[in-house]
Amino acid sequence: MPQTVLLAEDDRAIRHALERALTLEGYEVTAVADGVEALAQAHRAQPDVLVLDVMMPGIDGLQVCRVLRAEGDRTPILMLTALVETADRIAGLDAGADDYVVKPFDVEEVFARLRALLRRSNGAVYDAPKDDQKIPTGQVSVAGLRMDVQARRAWRGTRELELTRTEFDLLELLARNAGIVLDHATIYDRIWGYDFGPGSKNLAVYVGYLRRKLDEPGAPALIHTVRGVGYVLRED
Repeated sequence: MPQTVLLAEDDRAIRHALERALTLEGYEVTAVADGVEALAQAHRAQPDVLVLDVMMPGIDGLQVCRVLRAEGDRTPILMLTALVETADRIAGLDAGADDYVVKPFDVEEVFARLRALLRRSNGAVYDAPKDDQKIPTGQVSVAGLRMDVQARRAWRGTRELELTRTEFDLLELLARNAGIVLDHATIYDRIWGYDFGPGSKNLAVYVGYLRRKLDEPGAPALIHTVRGVGYVLRED
């Protein structure tokens, strides 16, 4: 059975082109022109993944995302945005989106990100923990951080973290490899299934946002940048 995509894009040319490309790729696509239609369709028949344009008249993509997340809908959401500033992208993540693509985009990049979202949605398999980190199945615990993988919940100390799907997956990957520096290519491959190249800011945006959710006054930082290599989770 083909996987279903709900596409909301007010630009007719982009909507038709992306609908056609996704259909040829094997997806079953429902394409709508605005946020009102997107919400109505999502309530009518839940898709496997949503692709939402940020800037739409009336109810925009961010509002659609917020409504669905407030309703408890965890369907993966990929945002399409012409906004290039980091703060604008963070607004999408804060609304509950799982990933974003900046316009103009290569359709192959959209395919790659959708595959990664759907793979994680169906249960991704990450590296097994090191021998000295073996803990009960479905649990990760390191450096004051605790994660329940099956429930997709995470805590730093007693404080529960509100994480998007991508943030959770990234934190899990770093936690399972605590103390090991993971290079950019490895993280892209594990989380997105595709290396977007040295010019991409995608990983840096997610790491920055994850740090803001993890950091506590007076507490040591957990995620560290190893310049020119990648990132490592450790408590200094």
